[in-house]
Amino acid sequence: MKEMQAIETSQPTVAPPAVHSRQLGAQLSGSMSFSSQMTKEDEEMSRTALSAFRAKEEEIKKNKMEIRERVQAQLGRVEEETKRLALIRAELEGLADPMRKEVALVRKKIDSVNKELKPLGHTVQKKEREYKEALEAFNEKNREKVQLITKLMELVGESEKVRMKKLEELSKNIDSSIH
Repeated sequence: MKEMQAIETSQPTVAPPAVHSRQLGAQLSGSMSFSSQMTKEDEEMSRTALSAFRAKEEEIKKNKMEIRERVQAQLGRVEEETKRLALIRAELEGLADPMRKEVALVRKKIDSVNKELKPLGHTVQKKEREYKEALEAFNEKNREKVQLITKLMELVGESEKVRMKKLEELSKNIDSSIH
């Protein structure tokens, strides 16, 4: 409405009706290209945000895999060490070696490390679940945004059509009142 008032007040009163309608059309087409520019900018922002999210998602996946591999490697080393120490203990018991106390101490340390590894494994699983939930929530909001942008584009298009129709009617009224 303000655009129409601005258009009407900026026109000289002595301009012929044909010039007046051409100027109105030119100003309206300028406003239509601005709205389509905004839509393109919004789409570009959406693409940029999605690209950034995907990059972060890949980084998180990579970090998760690295942590998983390190945990698996640690578990493998601990198991190998446990087997090796069990063999050593058997030999020591057979020999009645005085190193028995040190072996027992090392075994206790291994058990302690095993106990620490267990909660870490649970933490990894919990973080994976949280990640999946956050990803689902993000995707849902992104779908909602796309729907809203589509609705906005439809509303802007309808608005432009109605405004053009009204301007054509006004132009016809001006033309008919002059004749």
